[in-house]
Amino acid sequence: MATEKAKIMLVDDHAMLRHGMATLINLESDLEVIAEAGDGAEALAILKQKTPVDLVLLDVTLKTVSGLEVIKSMHAANPSLRVLFVSMHDESVYAERALRAGAQGYIMKQEPGEVLVAAIHEVLKGNIYLSKQMQEKLLKRIATGGSEPEQLINTLTPSEFEILHLIGQGHSSQEIANLLCRSIKTIETHRFNIRIKLNLKDGADLIRYAARWVSENH
Repeated sequence: MATEKAKIMLVDDHAMLRHGMATLINLESDLEVIAEAGDGAEALAILKQKTPVDLVLLDVTLKTVSGLEVIKSMHAANPSLRVLFVSMHDESVYAERALRAGAQGYIMKQEPGEVLVAAIHEVLKGNIYLSKQMQEKLLKRIATGGSEPEQLINTLTPSEFEILHLIGQGHSSQEIANLLCRSIKTIETHRFNIRIKLNLKDGADLIRYAARWVSENH
């Protein structure tokens, strides 16, 4: 008797990458990609049609809205849905945030295909998937207790967190607007809110803080 396959949805704004992941996943006898979406709105529309999805593979950076925001709406539509982030962003910066947002795992896009498949199976079993290095880092942080700056960073929204990371990588507001497909006005509003939440006095202070934070978390 054939085993029922776990149903997977891919959410990534790069069609070629989705195709590659789908080809890899569909080679597995117990997995099947049944839906694909290029952004959060498309993914939510699929879920609202009551499409039976067991697991979503979700990118952090999507057009118009962060994957860290999309996951909240996904869980509102389907509370038992499992989500595995598959991202180019550094795990050491984003993994903890992804788990806080409600994901069951985080894997970087540069990992080999067999690691992705293993991560999918782990999450489908009800477990959390992180790399061994990231597991050790999180355990060490829990053991030593979070610092005050970390507690302040946890007050940022997913979009603010993503923008702080991009500022720390040296991107200007215009570059961030282009990367995230958002208006320059929206990015400037986020920058202002980040400064207020992190108690930073001006834009130069924000850039120094973001650069230091990114270097410490890589």
